[in-house]
Parts: sequence; C-alpha cells; structure tokens
Amino acid sequence: MTFVEKTKNKVEILPKPEIRDFACGTNHTVAIDDHKKAYSWGFGGYGRLGHSEPKDELQPRLIKYFDVQRSGVKHVACGPAFSIAINEFGAVYLFGQMSSRGEANMYPKPVQDLHGWNLRSIGTCSIGLVAAADDSCIVWGSGTSSGELGLGELKKSSAKPCEMKKLDGLYIEQVTCGSAHTFLLARDLSEDDKDIIASMPEYKPVVA
Repeated sequence: MTFVEKTKNKVEILPKPEIRDFACGTNHTVAIDDHKKAYSWGFGGYGRLGHSEPKDELQPRLIKYFDVQRSGVKHVACGPAFSIAINEFGAVYLFGQMSSRGEANMYPKPVQDLHGWNLRSIGTCSIGLVAAADDSCIVWGSGTSSGELGLGELKKSSAKPCEMKKLDGLYIEQVTCGSAHTFLLARDLSEDDKDIIASMPEYKPVVA
C-alpha cells in the first residue's frame, strides 16, 4: 500500500508509516501512525476524508489539516459518512456529514460543544456518537430513534452533545456502537461503581 501527500501541483510518495490506530466507515478508512499523522482513503463524499474536497482517494492520503495545525492525532472513529479525530491536546474534530440534515464538513472542524471533556473512547452509530469522558458518557445525534443514545423513552436524539444522565458517576472504559445500538464497558472496582450498576435494569434478550 502506497501512502501519499497531495498538493495542488504534485503527488509525493511518503515513506511507509507504522500504523497504530485506524477506523472504518461504510466506504472509507482513517488511520494514524506512530508520529500521530492521520491518513484517509476510500469514498470521499460529503468530505468524510478531510481533504477539503469530496474526491475519492484510492491510496492513503495524508490529512494536511493536522500538519498545518501542528497537532498530532491520538484517536480516530468513523461513522458511515463522517469521521471523528481527537488530537493530542484533547480537541475533537468532525469531518463529513453526521446526519442527512446536517452540514457537510469538507475538512476537520473543531466540535466546540465537546471542548473541555477528556474523551478516552468514542463509538459511532449511523447518525450519532457515544463517547466516554471523565465520569460521564456524552452522546450526540439528531434523528436517532432506536434508543442507541441511552436518553430514555421520551427523548431519543439530541442535536447537540449532552450527558447520558443515567450513567452519571460511572466510569466507562470503552464504547462501541452498531448502526442502532451501543455497548459500554464500565468499571466496577469500587462499591459506588457496583451500586450504580446494580441500580440499572438488566438486559435480557428475548430468545425465539
């Protein structure tokens, strides 16, 4: 696989990097290397590759935005038509389109509503995200309808990032999402952790 850097007038082949983390959307991939540089390739619709244009990329292409900002990327996540990147200072960036009614970002744009949270794990569903942060769980998605954001029976979606109140005080280690469901790995070391978990209803799948 050839990694490239593109400018207006030329394509430069880069030394093969050591990839440390990656994420896949429906038709695209974003990866980061051991120097915290980010690359993306695949279908470029709605700007999900972060190259300031909606063109497809057949080879991993360096995302120049983070180089210009002089900030390395420590974690990436992908939804079907969008990508999320967290830089080494904890700032969260979104590129692409998270919902059919949302803005299509052609290049990484900071998510100001997530500023100040210490995000350690992010999961993406079809049109939203769930993130483990501090002693909270942050959710965001406009148009979600299957309960994947954990906001309760009456509120199924949120146009802005908000806390999943049911999990207040519980330390979530890791998050992963399917298209319309979410799994959380919670810490259960302290008595407080165990009390919060014990107070929640137990999921019992229906066996046909």
